[in-house]
Amino acid sequence: MNFLAHIYLSGDNEDLILGNFIADSIKGKKYLRYPHGVQKGILLHREIDSYTDSHPIVKRSTAKLHKNYSHYSGVIVDIFYDHFLASRWEDYSSVPLENFVSNFYKLLQQRFDLLPAPIQNFLPYMVSENWLLSYASIDGIARILYQMNIRTKNIVQMDKAVNDLKEHYHDFSNDFQEFFPELQKFSEAKIASL
Repeated sequence: MNFLAHIYLSGDNEDLILGNFIADSIKGKKYLRYPHGVQKGILLHREIDSYTDSHPIVKRSTAKLHKNYSHYSGVIVDIFYDHFLASRWEDYSSVPLENFVSNFYKLLQQRFDLLPAPIQNFLPYMVSENWLLSYASIDGIARILYQMNIRTKNIVQMDKAVNDLKEHYHDFSNDFQEFFPELQKFSEAKIASL
């Protein structure tokens, strides 16, 4: 899952939210340097990623992309799934997406000192371009994929994946709707056990 899903799956706990968001920048046991609640968020992120990557429904989605995007197909599906979460947000939350995103950005500003340097560096762009809210539209996903393509030095032309999203929109949407409730249950159980 990508940023929006990880944040959403953390519930209302700010430490979990923060840890879940920064986890990709924290390697190995470096998570132990963070406050206990943030550590739990980092571990939650890792559990969500493992569960997602090995799930048969997600594998079905990535199989549609693997020929063109190789091992980046998982990253692309994560972005696609964030699109479906954002575009159907009212099915999952009573808090409007704009408010949810605004509150998240405020949290990052308040806890800025805990963010790893790479996140501190991209945070201004994330906020000014409102990445999380932009996930709700196909144009927004196209911009995110374009930026990812630049970061990966155009290795697999990830920006072209927006065409795959359009072509197989119904299939990806169905995969997401089938998978996400299972991921929600998994995440709730993990939070309770951490």
